[in-house]
Formats: sequence, C-alpha cells, structure tokens
Amino acid sequence: MSNAESLAKRERQVMDILYRRGEATAQEVMEDMPEPPTYSAVRALLATMMEKGLVEYRKDSRRYIYRPAVPEKKAKRSALKQLLSTFFDGKPEKLVAALLDPKDQQLSTEEIERIRTLIDKKD
Repeated sequence: MSNAESLAKRERQVMDILYRRGEATAQEVMEDMPEPPTYSAVRALLATMMEKGLVEYRKDSRRYIYRPAVPEKKAKRSALKQLLSTFFDGKPEKLVAALLDPKDQQLSTEEIERIRTLIDKKD
C-alpha cells in the first residue's frame, strides 16, 4: 500500500469517527482508530485534513476539538461521484450493473424491494 493510499485510508477512518461522534479530540480520534498510529501522527493527519478543508476545530481551553468541515451527505456524494467517474465512466447504470452482478453477490428479496422503492421515489 502506498503512502497516498495509507493516508486516504486514515482520512476515511478519521472522517468516519468524526461523523459518528460529531466532534472529538485528537486523543479520542486515536482511541477509536483501528491499529492507531502515534498521537503525533494523528495530530499531523488532522492538520493535513484541515489544510484540505475536510476538518475544522474549535479550542476548548488548551484542547483542540475537531469536527467535520463537510456535511456527511455532501462528502458521500462527492466520494460517489469520484467512484463513478473513476471506475464506471460516470454512468450510474454501470455501477448498479456491477452491484447486481450475480457472480458477485445475491440480493435478498427485501434488498431488491428497497432498491425498487428508491427507484420509484425518483420518478
């Protein structure tokens, strides 16, 4: 795994933690991470994420409390658009076809029904 992939993975982990908690200190983020890096690495990661506009902070006496700078729904949409353009030529139907490929997985009747409901809401 390259450093860029590792950083992206850690960034996703931090965002998941912050979305779940709402806000957290670097220590809390570190405690929630699987196989956490050092405290200073978490602080450096949060600083990088602040520069990218992913996270913001407020000061509470001497502690920095971090929170997502982007609403979760907007972040998900952005990630999905990137996924679509990178792997599926920007075509949602190609993504759905990949998800529905019987060689990859079998959907339950309930899952198919939920998908139909979502599609019907779009009409």
